[in-house]
Amino acid sequence: MRIKSIYSLLAITLTGLTLGACRSETDTAASGDEAAGKAKVSEVRIGLQKSGSLVYLRDVRYLEDVWAKQGIQVKWVEFPSGPPMLEALNTGNLDLGTVGDSPPIFAQAAGAKLMYVANELPSPKAEAIIVPANSPIRSVSELKGKAVAVTKGSSANYTLLKALERDKLTFDDIKPKYLQPADARAAFETGQVAAWAIWEPYLSSVKIELNARVLTDGEGLKPNTGFYLASKDFAQAHPDLVEQFVSAVGEADKAITANPEKYGKIIENITGLKPEIALSSVTARNYGVSYISADTIQAQQQVADAFYRQKLIPKPIQVKDIVWNPPQ
Repeated sequence: MRIKSIYSLLAITLTGLTLGACRSETDTAASGDEAAGKAKVSEVRIGLQKSGSLVYLRDVRYLEDVWAKQGIQVKWVEFPSGPPMLEALNTGNLDLGTVGDSPPIFAQAAGAKLMYVANELPSPKAEAIIVPANSPIRSVSELKGKAVAVTKGSSANYTLLKALERDKLTFDDIKPKYLQPADARAAFETGQVAAWAIWEPYLSSVKIELNARVLTDGEGLKPNTGFYLASKDFAQAHPDLVEQFVSAVGEADKAITANPEKYGKIIENITGLKPEIALSSVTARNYGVSYISADTIQAQQQVADAFYRQKLIPKPIQVKDIVWNPPQ
């Protein structure tokens, strides 16, 4: 299946979401220091998932307080995984969002108009390949010929790829079942798949509730870095808002690190997860935001090259081509 077709299919998860129309209007009353016709932003739309620093940021409303002084509202839009979020960024229905390492690779290969703006500290234990508690499978190499659930284009897709490579296998050696997390869990529970490559908080949920066993996590396989991205148009037109966004994420990261139990309670309240699951999903991650460094670009380029080697993206790409640089 061609990559653009993959994104068209994933985009169906956006059905029913009211993402809103364009939020910019021409500021005809611009001061002498402003360029005539400069776009004035009235709303910024931010995509998030079930875990990560943006969940905390949404709950404490720190960003709302910052931007209210500028007459800007914040609209949060939740997605089941990274690929459909990046589709929304590409189509202009979202301004900012957060995903794992793989979705931007697939999006860039498909020609999506987006840019990396920042990243979190690596969290290699926040993803894993798991099997049922009673499974006879003890290693990734034993997945040969077996059905494995994974979300196409997700960060777990790369975890699975790297684990297979380590054990001298490829995607041709397994039967990948490309499912969103909710469907993947159902397939995992009912024995339709032998294993599941997944991230937090779903990982902690099945480990605690189903006694799922970890075959391997990201340790030694990949950094598992979380990224913040922006639509290309938004990043180029509003660098000041991008910087304020990254600064707000930094405040959230400091608060989570200082009091993970508080964040665990937030996750518990919004997801309905058991307290121990919510806290486990929080402590599995590392928190600390920074702008994209040369080392991070190099690590992300390795992700892109690996997907191209496996012919999971149609052409080679250069990650550095879509990295946003903050104004000096």
